[in-house]
Amino acid sequence: MELDLGAVRAFVAVADDRHFGAAADRLGLSQQAISKRIAKLEAGLGTTLLHRSRGGTVLTGDGEAFLPHARSLVALADQAVAAVGSPDRPLRVDVLGTRLAPTELIRRFHEANDDVEIDIVTSRGLRSGLSALANGTVDAAFARVTGVLDPRFEHRPAYAEPHRFLASRRHRLAGRRRIRLAELAGSVAWMPGNEPGSEWANLYAEMRREFGLTINVDGPDFGLDHMIDELASSPDRYMFTGDRMRVPWHPGTVQIPVVDPTPVYPWSVVWHRRNRHPALPRLIEHITTEYRPFDPDRQWLPLTDRRDGRFG
Repeated sequence: MELDLGAVRAFVAVADDRHFGAAADRLGLSQQAISKRIAKLEAGLGTTLLHRSRGGTVLTGDGEAFLPHARSLVALADQAVAAVGSPDRPLRVDVLGTRLAPTELIRRFHEANDDVEIDIVTSRGLRSGLSALANGTVDAAFARVTGVLDPRFEHRPAYAEPHRFLASRRHRLAGRRRIRLAELAGSVAWMPGNEPGSEWANLYAEMRREFGLTINVDGPDFGLDHMIDELASSPDRYMFTGDRMRVPWHPGTVQIPVVDPTPVYPWSVVWHRRNRHPALPRLIEHITTEYRPFDPDRQWLPLTDRRDGRFG
């Protein structure tokens, strides 16, 4: 069969967001249009790629097998367009997730630079972000950088994001104005989105070892809305969120700052040294100017982030 690139792109968007509505918003389409494109793709392939439920969307076995090839097709198409595109094409920025802090950082950049057209792209962190930077399908990516990057890439600290405690209003700590990190020793944080091997899962593994926490990654992960519903219904579960993370409001949950120390998530902006998009230097300058350094007296970072001085 001849694959419809629009249908493949729709499938990748839903696979990333695990929600048809979020994917539709990102692609500027209606949910009905997204559904029709994926139904056409599944009919052509003769298999089911996605299952929809009240809690979100999950990939079937065939969907998991098809996803990396679908990503490659979309990336190759974007690369082809970029090779012949006009110099004033949008600045493409990878933000890992549209609810996370980097989206807010980019929004603030756009408010100060409203002449710059921006395309938001989501992926799965540096594991896919670096290849996208290398092939030119994105101009900048926000992620936690660990270790030494390939010399083709450059990076700067963007935001040391304070953590918050998110739990049911029935949780024993729900009435606090602040929660000391030591008070969570021996407790279990429920974080099914912590993919093994990802830069964010590794951060929480280091936090777990240093402060005696337990991180429960049991899933499946049906998306943030479903996780909030689950937290609201449980008097014991909690999770960590970021200070600028767009958490859906729920009457049964509370968010409380974590202190003494405050764990922070070290976001960096990463780009390819040979990227010549005219708006990229403006984005880097804005992020560098806005950045507020990590405070070792009040905040905590994993040893791997402290050791190289990246967030000093």
